Amino acid sequence: MSSPLRLGIAGLGTVGIGVVKILQTHADLIERRAGRRIEIVAVSANSRSKKRGADISTYGWEDDPVELGRRDDLDVVLELMGGENGAAKALVETALKRGKDVVTANKALLAHHGNDLAALAEGHGRVLRFEAAVAGGIPVIKSLNEGLAGNAVKRVMGVMNGTCNYILTRMETTGQGYNVLFDECARLGYLEADPNLDVGGIDAGHKLSLLSAIAFGTRVDFDAVVLQGIQSISLDDIRLARDMGYSIKLLGVAQMTGRGLEQRMTPCLVPETHPLGQLDGGTNMVVIEGDSVGQIVLRGAGAGEGPTASAVMGDVIDIARGFRMPVFGQPAQTLIAAAPAVVSAGAPWYLRMTLLDKPGALAKIATALGESGISIDRMRQYSHEGADAPVLIVTHKASSDDITEALARFAGTGVLVGEPVAMRIEEV
Repeated sequence: MSSPLRLGIAGLGTVGIGVVKILQTHADLIERRAGRRIEIVAVSANSRSKKRGADISTYGWEDDPVELGRRDDLDVVLELMGGENGAAKALVETALKRGKDVVTANKALLAHHGNDLAALAEGHGRVLRFEAAVAGGIPVIKSLNEGLAGNAVKRVMGVMNGTCNYILTRMETTGQGYNVLFDECARLGYLEADPNLDVGGIDAGHKLSLLSAIAFGTRVDFDAVVLQGIQSISLDDIRLARDMGYSIKLLGVAQMTGRGLEQRMTPCLVPETHPLGQLDGGTNMVVIEGDSVGQIVLRGAGAGEGPTASAVMGDVIDIARGFRMPVFGQPAQTLIAAAPAVVSAGAPWYLRMTLLDKPGALAKIATALGESGISIDRMRQYSHEGADAPVLIVTHKASSDDITEALARFAGTGVLVGEPVAMRIEEV
């Protein structure tokens, strides 16, 4: 009989304790599936005495999580603490150098240091798995690395932050504004310690950069991800989009173009008839387009104790079965440094602005668009009271550079009230 696979867990928060519960509840089932026993040997967290809803008294304890990486009685270290540097990075590096495999849920760590950690892992003959770092319980990394490995990926896109999707869909269903729902998320514990990681698109951008590396065989380049959060989206935008048959989503898109690798995590309009447009609440969805398979849609819980711990255990069981593969699906030294594509392909755009209600104001905006090479598909001016006139414009296909130029021209017209809102209408 094979010897047990011995685990050390650093971090006993939501995900870590979820892993403990799965192993305590399904030990026999997991042994049958993995072909060997999987046992927790030691753990580390901020407090040993904290009540966590699971018994950890039989496990060894390390006050310093990095010490788990140095223990000789462990085969695999689970880094479930979070943080792009500090103890998390030190633990992963130590464990790999000491001959241990590593499973992590830490997207920030990999987005910033994934290239170096991949080279370190492969240089020491170890595996570094991170299914739980992207889209919670959805097996998107396994899908890209295994089930879709015979495809040249054309595009990856998705909604990858449940908090943002919760806010946007609640704005639509309840009629409450962004600030009210942001406060609701804070009360419910849905926000990161730094809320801008969620609503600013950074958390989702981390995830997109990891999927890009796997999908296109490139080095992780989070700095090249174009980021825009949801803070400026108003109830008017939600309602106007719905009137035109669209939903607003914080949408990640990655695709290889003739200009280089395009990566963006920005609010977009998507057709409400598409699965992305119908995605509700805190759910995540990733859409993968392959040259042979066409479009694949993966939907599920993007966070939470059970879903994320499930993804961690999927990686652990693969290691127990003896399954080995490079960190990003191909050897680290073969990953290319793709040029970032800063100009996205043309698409229709949604433009909302408020104009001074005076003769010629709308004509000046139309002229600015024309001078920027942009033609108008639809335009609506809404009834109003007072001196300000709300206007909605949907353009024909235009590049992001053309839109940027048009917005700059708008600023010089003298007819704008406040800042205009521009969102791409994504062709999904």
